[in-house]
Amino acid sequence: MVVCAPWGAQRMAEYGGSYDGGATGVMTGLVEGTRIATAMGWRPVEAITMGDKVLTFDAGLQRVTEVLRDPLWSGDSACPRRFWPLEVPRGALGNRAVIRVLPDQAMLLESDAAEMLYGDPFALLPGEVLEGIRGIARVPPERDQKVVVLHFAEDQVVFDESGALFFAPSSRDLLDRAMQDDEGPLYTVLPLDDARALAAQIEIELSTDSVPGPRDMRAAVSSF
Repeated sequence: MVVCAPWGAQRMAEYGGSYDGGATGVMTGLVEGTRIATAMGWRPVEAITMGDKVLTFDAGLQRVTEVLRDPLWSGDSACPRRFWPLEVPRGALGNRAVIRVLPDQAMLLESDAAEMLYGDPFALLPGEVLEGIRGIARVPPERDQKVVVLHFAEDQVVFDESGALFFAPSSRDLLDRAMQDDEGPLYTVLPLDDARALAAQIEIELSTDSVPGPRDMRAAVSSF
């Protein structure tokens, strides 16, 4: 199920793109139309600018320090399949509406298996490992589809209106973070092999249990 994580818990994260000949594709970020919880209510991610306050799960309202906007695919030819977003049907992961997730975009998911394996029921998984679960499938992007990456002073997880939780990276460079983060990063995306194994366990859990909505998510954003 897609749910919120407890405050202060350490999580097991990346901004990614790829070069394909003369064209580039983006594999991480939020596709335009994704509605994010902000100090001004639910807003399309493409309307958010540097300095805006966005509701984060572990740190309340935080200012956006940088916004990157790129086309999902810059080429004139058809977008290669590896860049295609994954469409998550309504209810597949507890989401209240259909959402689209880029292959390398990390989502925070809850799983009994994660708690057993990592001592924490919440884990960050890249979208691509969810392909095939409860109808989740890659779909060709819309023409001229744009992708937005929100950066914060520290790594954060942000709320989507559907109930999903998305990772949003720090604007600090890796060297700066390594020198200052004595206790290590708050969030880490699971390595691909581990994420695939956990996704397989999540699929089993979802096949035997009904999927409730995100616990307390509405309460957290009731002011919107």
